Amino acid sequence: MAKLGGIQDKGNENDLHIESLARFAVGEHNKKENAVLQFVKVVKVKEQVVAGTVYYITLEVLDGDKKKLYEAKVWEKAWLNFKEVQEFHPVVDDSAQSSAN
Repeated sequence: MAKLGGIQDKGNENDLHIESLARFAVGEHNKKENAVLQFVKVVKVKEQVVAGTVYYITLEVLDGDKKKLYEAKVWEKAWLNFKEVQEFHPVVDDSAQSSAN
């Protein structure tokens, strides 16, 4: 059971509900930024129980022909049929950048 207010590893990146939230986050980002990112897969998930649940989702997308990692913060109140993307930004990983060069 998740502790109220604490961020916990969710651990199941293959969960269809988490995948739908990740796809929702990519779609909302694309609308807001007039972008064309394509969802590939969920890499990692954490959750925080608040008034609803906040999911911290690390996901892989295709940006043209390049795979990139993004982090999305999605707040959901399932009983109200409410979900909102609070943050969506690229993961900055200096070690991955230096090995790619």
